[in-house]
Amino acid sequence: MGFSLWTILAVAALPELSLAASGTDWATRSIYQVITDRFALTNGSTEIPCADPNDYCGGTWQGLINKLDYIQGMGFTAIQISPIEENIPDTTVYGTGYHGYWPQSHYSLNANFGTADDLNALATELHNRGMYLLGDITINQMAQALPGNITNINQLNYSAFDPYNDVKYFHPLCSITDYLNETNYQDCWFGTEYVILPDLYTEHDDVINMTQAWISGQVSNYSFDGLRIDAAKHVNTAFLPTAVAAAGVFTFGEVDSGPVDEVCAFQNVTGVENYPYYYSLIPAFTAGDMLGLSDTITSLQKTCTEPSQLSVFVENQDQPRFATLSPDITLATNALAFSMLSDGIPKMYQGQEQFVTGNYSPYNRIALWGQGEYDTTAPLYELTATLNNIRNHAINIDSRYVTNMSTILYVDNSTLATTKGPDGVNIVAIFSNQGSTGGAYELSIGPNAFQPGTNVTELLSCNVTTADATGNITAMMNAGVPHVFFPSYQLNGSGLCGSDKQTNTSSSGAGSSSGSSNSSSSNKTSVAWSTHSVVVEGGLAMWVPTAVTCAMVVFGIFAF
Repeated sequence: MGFSLWTILAVAALPELSLAASGTDWATRSIYQVITDRFALTNGSTEIPCADPNDYCGGTWQGLINKLDYIQGMGFTAIQISPIEENIPDTTVYGTGYHGYWPQSHYSLNANFGTADDLNALATELHNRGMYLLGDITINQMAQALPGNITNINQLNYSAFDPYNDVKYFHPLCSITDYLNETNYQDCWFGTEYVILPDLYTEHDDVINMTQAWISGQVSNYSFDGLRIDAAKHVNTAFLPTAVAAAGVFTFGEVDSGPVDEVCAFQNVTGVENYPYYYSLIPAFTAGDMLGLSDTITSLQKTCTEPSQLSVFVENQDQPRFATLSPDITLATNALAFSMLSDGIPKMYQGQEQFVTGNYSPYNRIALWGQGEYDTTAPLYELTATLNNIRNHAINIDSRYVTNMSTILYVDNSTLATTKGPDGVNIVAIFSNQGSTGGAYELSIGPNAFQPGTNVTELLSCNVTTADATGNITAMMNAGVPHVFFPSYQLNGSGLCGSDKQTNTSSSGAGSSSGSSNSSSSNKTSVAWSTHSVVVEGGLAMWVPTAVTCAMVVFGIFAF
């Protein structure tokens, strides 16, 4: 296929892009991340074990459709799926491409997950529920299996790569040896033994045009509302903005780095996963370094242009499960609460709500069936539903909650207290790293935690207290549990702590940014939430968003 045809294809896809919503729209969402192969079987069975965690286990897009109530019951308003394209067919010493990050053909779907009809049915069902679909793409490299190390670039069969079927479309062979050297980690190859990951020559005009066409097609063909860009740090600096523009949707780039300035710099091009928070919250809740987390919050607010548009997570497919780092579920409760109530877009990795273990791949990617069996009464499941509920409720009352940055009210080595949101809809949260053996004591938070005299409800116990004349509240700390306070008079409509739930519904439905004509009527500065509430397990309620359409681009990162 010639250069001119790729150009035509890329241009032909552009009209769809004008309908995309903004990063502000995505900032109101919360995301549940699944590995398609590991989330749910088509028949919903929890009795069929996954014999080999390095091989395909049988999860499908149809299985995901059948379990959407489980996800929506936690209050999530978006789902991230793993890469959809055909991966290498080989069984290697590292296993198979069940995770999706070993692409062989961009223009064929991974048949292990289902058909194009299944994928489109997933998008349709999500949009009917008012939820967004976030894709995951790799644009940095392709993949091919060899029996050992690659020593010569010509050892690969380039005709197997679609559409990059010539050696000229790849950088010269070299291994990444210096992660502080941009040229080295952007131009050299991730994998050079057994699973070879040839690095795309994204400075080449043909590669640029072919990749643009493919990205645009991903969004329009499968109604993605956004894309994740895996290994965005390793994508050529000049090419990344081109790739984001081709998607025409808001994007999250994976930049696996701790320094705030390095990650925030990417916000000039794309949304970002909040790795600075990740690398601070883990030691905060497992090693007693709460002051370090406080410092990162302050630094990120000063450095990033839009902290509200970074996704905040405790676990993902590349990092150890929290339950492996600490068996104390109370610490996991606090880490989860921080990720849900801090600045940014909350993102949960499948199984986190069931407190599953796993230190590294593939054991941090074990099939969800058989691990709690989708237990909707699990403590972290119920906590997630409550936290998503109050976040969605606060946004429904006043959309400025999203962009109103957290203020630190109190911090010491074991405790962090923050307030987020405008007066009247602010959530005051207290996070502890003392764990389940923490003692009982009173903690005064303020001044100006709330307006003086305001009755506030602690949402995890439903106890009510009153702000004193200086706006202070007193929290009864015990056993290291987090506390979440909200003005009692604003709870009506949330269904929390005995308050009423909204009963009237909106006539408009949510659509995708790539195909819904409703997107032009969406509020581009904030998401308006409908008054429709969905009753979930435990008598909780979840807010369903109105027809605000949008898309986001994110690319997948390589990981075994």
